[in-house]
Amino acid sequence: MALNDKSLAARGLQSERVQWVGKGPGVFEREVESLETEVGLTTLAKAVAWAQTKSMWPDTFGLACCAIEMMSIVSSRYDIARFGMEAFRSSPRQADLLIVSGRVSHKMAAPLRQIYDQMLEPKWVIAMGACASSGGMFNNYAILQGVDRVVPVDIHVPGCPPRPEALMEGIVRLHEKVNAGVPPAYEIRGVAE
Repeated sequence: MALNDKSLAARGLQSERVQWVGKGPGVFEREVESLETEVGLTTLAKAVAWAQTKSMWPDTFGLACCAIEMMSIVSSRYDIARFGMEAFRSSPRQADLLIVSGRVSHKMAAPLRQIYDQMLEPKWVIAMGACASSGGMFNNYAILQGVDRVVPVDIHVPGCPPRPEALMEGIVRLHEKVNAGVPPAYEIRGVAE
């Protein structure tokens, strides 16, 4: 890598060696230049967002056929462990991602809301499947027409039932939102009552 006076001066370095005609960069300037290429520099907010995506612990709320597809993402074929999410939490107090898969009846709306309220903050919700997202083919009095009427949803995964690859894509999209600094859905839209 070639160092010259102009590149250091253009970066705002105001040393005498940089501004003196005919003099090259000193040892300090060369060390700073090599240090920038070898060390990753970031902000605290970006580091926290990166850590949150690598340590999301899902809590599962499987109610119907989508739950079988959700369970298969921990198998060796799909391997959710590469995202740090291999351990599904059985307690909402240890989880920060709620995956709602399947149709939610009106009777299950109150337990769903209770589980959501007990989760740690920041918390995220993925609605998996057509039934969780919009009620699906069950447009009747017994099935809730979308879980976003009870809890704020961050990611909707379409399909009936969606394949495990689709859920993995939803998880990747959620990670992208967190890394981009997009706040959770309850901070944007508020919590449904």
